[in-house]
Amino acid sequence: MTTPVVSVAYHSGYGHTAVLAEAVLDGAAAAGATVHLIKVDTITEQQWDLLDASDAIVFGSPTYMGTASGAFHAFAELTSKRFFTKAWQDKIAAGFTNSASKSGDKLNTLQFFTVLAAQHGMHWVNLGLQPGWNASTASENDLNRLGFFLGAAAQTNADQGAEGVHKADIETAAHLGRRVAETARTYRAGRSAEAA
Repeated sequence: MTTPVVSVAYHSGYGHTAVLAEAVLDGAAAAGATVHLIKVDTITEQQWDLLDASDAIVFGSPTYMGTASGAFHAFAELTSKRFFTKAWQDKIAAGFTNSASKSGDKLNTLQFFTVLAAQHGMHWVNLGLQPGWNASTASENDLNRLGFFLGAAAQTNADQGAEGVHKADIETAAHLGRRVAETARTYRAGRSAEAA
């Protein structure tokens, strides 16, 4: 069995998105991946090398004013060196975000991640879950309680710290990590078989 390498490249302004990043990482590790957690606002050359060597990169950022944070945008611009060399071509990509509002225009942040991934020639992995909490028999504790499909989306009250991140959102992020690791393993095994 091949062991995929999954890196989570994220920015967290107040700690909420960091909780989700850890959940994505834990989910990927539970699915048998080798994992790396990379804070994009303090990224080192060694961590750039880790991203280059990864089978999958999961992007994460809070949603501020309808898009990813300024720190994540700065990181995205720095990836242009990889764009020109096609260093991330055909890697697996996915994303997650958090905001204080239930919607908060989080979809725009996830779409920003997909465009970034597409510019690098990466393959996007969606959340792969039906929406939760959308019926009288449903609950806020359902996976994908906010009903996003493109990636994992979370809501944390603005007056709470990292301890306020909803358990269902953490579990949804872990689900995304597992899905990315499983997809990366399948893709890597397929490429190995093709090369054999």
